[in-house]
Amino acid sequence: AALIAAAFYLLLSGAEVATQRSFFMTAVVLIAVMADRRAITFRTLAVAAMIVLVIAPEALVHPSFQMSFAATLGLVALIQIGMPNLFASPDNSQVARAALWGGREITMLALASLVAGFATMPYAAFHFHRVTPYGVLANLAAMPVVSILVMPAGLLGLLAMPFGFDGVFWRLMDVGIGWMVAVSQWVAALPGAIGQIASFGAGPLAVMSAGIIALGLLRTPLRWMGAGLIVLATLWALTAPQPDVLVAGDGHAVAVRGKDGRLRLMRTGKDAFLSREWLAADADMRKATEASLTDGVSCDPSGCVVQAADGSTVALTLKPDAFADDCARAAVIVTLRQPPADCAAMVLDREMLRRRGTLALRKTADGYAITANRPRGVDRPWSPANADDDIETPAVRSNRSGTSVDATPAESDLQPDD
Repeated sequence: AALIAAAFYLLLSGAEVATQRSFFMTAVVLIAVMADRRAITFRTLAVAAMIVLVIAPEALVHPSFQMSFAATLGLVALIQIGMPNLFASPDNSQVARAALWGGREITMLALASLVAGFATMPYAAFHFHRVTPYGVLANLAAMPVVSILVMPAGLLGLLAMPFGFDGVFWRLMDVGIGWMVAVSQWVAALPGAIGQIASFGAGPLAVMSAGIIALGLLRTPLRWMGAGLIVLATLWALTAPQPDVLVAGDGHAVAVRGKDGRLRLMRTGKDAFLSREWLAADADMRKATEASLTDGVSCDPSGCVVQAADGSTVALTLKPDAFADDCARAAVIVTLRQPPADCAAMVLDREMLRRRGTLALRKTADGYAITANRPRGVDRPWSPANADDDIETPAVRSNRSGTSVDATPAESDLQPDD
């Protein structure tokens, strides 16, 4: 009956990765109980992970899979390693008094929240560029209401729905959800409730994951090696170099790091989503609509220019008549037009953006190193390589022979306002 109820909830909730993990772990636990075997073990977690990955292998790189299983790994480790020593002497009068007033339950809830928050923090920082240090406080205030009011009311409402008596249970559930919302708003308003973390690569995340696994799985003093790995990965992540220029895959937005270390935006559209993502990945608390994002940006109908941190110029060229100045003065040009072949600047044109997608440029001694969303030669089932990948669009166009070049734009390159 419990398995049937769990399967029904899985279907009702939409079968997301976290719910799949809960269902498969519940199923394994129930089967273990029926077989008189130990239920909550790392094997249970491993079986659930393997089943989820067999069903959806791509879930491995999704934040829901990583955060769900990392939190559960921490909780299982807490149950197997930490909890047996918690209140180990029930005959002690102080321990008995604490248990009488719910001290044990409060301590267990605080520890569970702390461990789960710590285990998921690297993945939240990697995917969402933020950490929430007050998660334990929010869980302590909200989880008792969820367990005592929200979930029972939801279950009773579901059972009473066929008979038309479900209204009172939904109202009770609404009270609990209202409390959760109030708690979240209160915690979010506290100073330092949300910490911004600049983007970092998969390397630090992999080392952090290895550290968390070592802390959770090992029983010998070697497990403290995991703490060292986490510290090392944290330093690696905090010192990760940030891009100097970001270019949208459609060529309509460019972000350039200024001399003050903050990004400046040049864009032709009003879509602020990409700008918000860039700012979040740069640990920048500014909103995408703030005027400071265009400080130092000069625009006219032909395009925009802005100075980078090293004093060089980055141009967003909108019309062919701007190439004469931009090719002579800019170090990098982003354009959807056909540039002249003798342009001395690094040109990121329509063809390169079509093949490579969003680009990140980092200043080097020899110019700029380009990191592409779709790197050359990488062929994935969900992102197949371009058929003409062997013909690379040159990033730097130059004509050293001195011959004249016809820079008249092709008919297909003309825009409606030309």
